[in-house]
Amino acid sequence: MSLVSLQGVTRRFPRGALALEGLDLDIEPGEFLAVLGPSGCGKSTMLRLIAGLDAPDAGTIAAPGLARQIGFVFQEPTLMPWASALCNVALPLELAGTPRRAAEAQAAAMLARVELQGFEHSYPRALSGGMRMRVSIARALVTRPRLLLMDEPFAALDEITRFRLNNDLLALWRELRCTVVFVTHSVFESVYLAERIAVMRARPGRVVAQHLVPAAERADPEFRTSAGYAAHCRAVSHSLSLAMERA
Repeated sequence: MSLVSLQGVTRRFPRGALALEGLDLDIEPGEFLAVLGPSGCGKSTMLRLIAGLDAPDAGTIAAPGLARQIGFVFQEPTLMPWASALCNVALPLELAGTPRRAAEAQAAAMLARVELQGFEHSYPRALSGGMRMRVSIARALVTRPRLLLMDEPFAALDEITRFRLNNDLLALWRELRCTVVFVTHSVFESVYLAERIAVMRARPGRVVAQHLVPAAERADPEFRTSAGYAAHCRAVSHSLSLAMERA
């Protein structure tokens, strides 16, 4: 059974812009799914609908048993500037009723997992962009969600930081085994990270192609420089070009 199933989902905004129309997509438990498409194709809208932050005008979104077990990482870290990294990460636990001492202990452990041990009491203004994004990821994961939604989280980072965070995200996914839906504009990032890539056409958005990247290929430490990686990038790029032509 799919963790989340979107069937015929349509979303029109108040001023008439049709963001999504007839979107069908199944998200499987434990998978890493990348969603790729041009700007304005409704990728972020889709994530908000899955998270329950918005509602479709037509179609259904079924998430049996998922309830509120969802973490969300936005394009910007959206941290509380007046709170330390530890307090930012502990916040979802405290809001859920976890006693402060226990929440802070779990937050400290999650910060260590994203390689921020020693920065628990640093404020966002004292952290680099990559470090702030690590805090945001730790905050999304501290409640151990079954589904992690990520809306272009690394788009504003330099290439070296992005490269490292890609690797660290994959390590966290393999360790925690949650389901990840990762929105990106980058063909190269989607092929490197994801088991499956869903390509969306321009507005009104819908999925028009899907690509699988076999686990055996992705397990190769040299995958990013392999001929197989280049071939997958070409195939996904071709699908994206066709999707934009159809629009």
